[in-house]
Amino acid sequence: MASVDIRNVRKAFGHVEVIHGVDIGIADGEFVILVGPSGCGKSTLLRMIAGLETITAGEIRIGDRVVNNVPPKERDIAMVFQNYALYPHMSVRDNMGFSLKLKRAAKSEIEARVKPAAEILGLTPLLDRYPRQLSGGQRQRVAMGRAIVRDPQVFLFDEPLSNLDAKLRVAMRAEIKELHQRLSTTIVYVTHDQIEAMTMADKIVVMHDGHVEQVGAPLDLYDRPDNLFVAGFIGSPSMNFLTGTVAVNGTTSFRTADGVALPIEGLPRAQHGQPVTYGVRPEHFILSDQGVPAEVVVLEPTGSETQAQLRIGGQEITGVFRERLTARPGETIPILPRPDLVHLFDPQSGKRLS
Repeated sequence: MASVDIRNVRKAFGHVEVIHGVDIGIADGEFVILVGPSGCGKSTLLRMIAGLETITAGEIRIGDRVVNNVPPKERDIAMVFQNYALYPHMSVRDNMGFSLKLKRAAKSEIEARVKPAAEILGLTPLLDRYPRQLSGGQRQRVAMGRAIVRDPQVFLFDEPLSNLDAKLRVAMRAEIKELHQRLSTTIVYVTHDQIEAMTMADKIVVMHDGHVEQVGAPLDLYDRPDNLFVAGFIGSPSMNFLTGTVAVNGTTSFRTADGVALPIEGLPRAQHGQPVTYGVRPEHFILSDQGVPAEVVVLEPTGSETQAQLRIGGQEITGVFRERLTARPGETIPILPRPDLVHLFDPQSGKRLS
């Protein structure tokens, strides 16, 4: 096991820079997820850690060793790819032990390493099958088993669940998290799915356009997003944003352009008329007689809760309620955001104000 330090790393393809001075510290045994929209640079950064992409500037350390110019096979890492990358003509047993065979390890040693890895992943009954005889989830477990057999210092996962159906993704998330708890190995994992990031990671790195927007524990990013991008990216359904101004008249509140007033807490330096973006998560609305009327656009009951598309002062929002709502489209329901859970952002810089 080893730590990974990424220091002021840059990557350019020709004259186009795609990674802009990234700094990330990953502790020994930590499960870190790089998350962001397609094209944000997260997979490129992972490939630079693996040695599959060269670094334009900066430094990557695995343990105490700078690996900028170290070939991939000498970095003591194992990578699990999105498309499994299994050899179709080899059995599960041979796929898992192939890296050891390349090192000319004895058959007894290969078997001694493959057998416990297969038991951990529930692959023992499948060892004599070929990839074509396996389901998508089983193939992904084989790819993970091949990585475990190598006993690397660092595991790298590049969107390993994106080819699986929704139900299987949920099951595999739990398996990978349990695997990390059992092996306590450093894992760097790339995904565009923020639900994967929230449920699996010790630490999340949110990336956007080649920059790191915020680094922190999942619930820290959820509760205290640094800016509008992180606030909108983390959480599902995503945070609602309303545009308007601060109104100071004995008490401080937020007002939309149509005059709808919503509560504010914790903005002591607010100035009357100050433009702000008002952020509130869908699950932080409550039904209240003291609330503001919200026009129902669509109701989507899921059984355990009701997701509602609503309109306040000409701006559309999403609310999630535990109650079973029966209002029809066009009718209004009284809702109130919990003021202690509201976020205010500077509309120019995007930075969180409170």
